[in-house]
This record gives sequence, structure tokens and C-alpha cells, in this order.
Amino acid sequence: MDQNVKNFAVEKVKELTAAFSCCQTAKDAAQRWLDALGTEKEMEQTRALIAELEQDLMPLDTLIAFAGSEDGARVFGAEKAGQVAAHGRELKAAGETYCDCPACAVAAAILEKKDLLLG
Repeated sequence: MDQNVKNFAVEKVKELTAAFSCCQTAKDAAQRWLDALGTEKEMEQTRALIAELEQDLMPLDTLIAFAGSEDGARVFGAEKAGQVAAHGRELKAAGETYCDCPACAVAAAILEKKDLLLG
């Protein structure tokens, strides 16, 4: 993996783990990847991190549906759930595909470099 790509990924992975919206499984995968850098497990953990990020990156249709559900109201609170759903609809109308929360934004940036990370 190119050192510039690796440096970019390290910076973004650290941003990911600091994001309030990052789930624990992504934080764990990110830490395992950081711990594996420079070892024989680096590529294995790179593939695992990418798989986790692909799973966690929230499509807007999923976000909107969740925010509009009873579960969404329980997680966000009724008022905030409505705001999240409205924001998701605005993003979708603007041609976006994924949630723009801090964790999703960083995950998307990392995934844009997927081929370079795996190459």
C-alpha cells in the first residue's frame, strides 16, 4: 500500500473512532487495523475494516426509514427523529446517496480509496 494512502487512511480511521456516531464494531475494527499496521496481519485487517465500513455506511433510504420508525423515535427521540428523517430527504433530493453524519462521511472517504488500500 502506498505510504500516502496509508497516511490518509490512518488519519481518517482516527477521525472515525473519534466520531460520536461511530458504532463500537467499527471502532473495534479500526483499532485492530491500526494495531496491525506494519505486521503480517495488515492486509487481513485492511480487508476486515473495509468490510465493516461497507456494512456500516448508511444509505439514505435506510436512514429515512429508520428515523421514521418507532425504533428511530426511541433512539433519537421523537423530535430529533423527525429532523433526521427530514435531513435525509433533503440529502436524497440533492442527489446524495449516504448519510452525512461524521462516521458515515469518514467511512465514505476511506471507501473511496478502497482499491488503493487493497492494492
